[in-house]
Amino acid sequence: MDDLVRAVEAALFAAEEPMTAEALAGFLGDAAVGDVRAALRRVAEDYEKRGIHLVERGKRWHFETAPDLAHLLRREKEQLRRLSRAATEVLAIIAYHEPVSRAEIESIRGVQTSGGTLDVLMEAGWVKIAGRREVPGRPTIYATTPEFLDHFGLSSRRDLPGIAELRATGLLDPVEDAYEELISDPAAGDSDAKEDGEEASGEA
Repeated sequence: MDDLVRAVEAALFAAEEPMTAEALAGFLGDAAVGDVRAALRRVAEDYEKRGIHLVERGKRWHFETAPDLAHLLRREKEQLRRLSRAATEVLAIIAYHEPVSRAEIESIRGVQTSGGTLDVLMEAGWVKIAGRREVPGRPTIYATTPEFLDHFGLSSRRDLPGIAELRATGLLDPVEDAYEELISDPAAGDSDAKEDGEEASGEA
């Protein structure tokens, strides 16, 4: 096990991008995935109080600077453009309900969503196209990315905060009604085919 722990540490140190336990097992000569996971936990424990931590984001592992030391390394802080209220709402809906279509997002928000709002989230690297819903019209569906988890310091979507507060605002209403609408009204499934630059009334 000690040799495997060292091998896992070395592989992740040299890796150009985060790796899953399964990918590490294959990279290390078809090692048992269970053993690799145990080795990952050992490495994470070893680095827990050091300047670099081994963390898991979306089932992928990588080394990152300890959060309490970030201020020592940061010379210039990148100022990200503040998300509009509409973009924040759309991101929350996708994170809690993914995968969802644009029509489903609109059903939950109660207003139309412009393609530009989704473009902003995809350009930030937080949202991606995850395929198409198998309903009439086959609308595009969206999901969050590993970069979304990494940016907000989440190991998985189970760690999303504030679910009770978001439910109180109505953002977490079930999407079954949206599915029913898509099935009963095929035209609803085409809402994501609107011009990307179209701005709907009432959106911030």
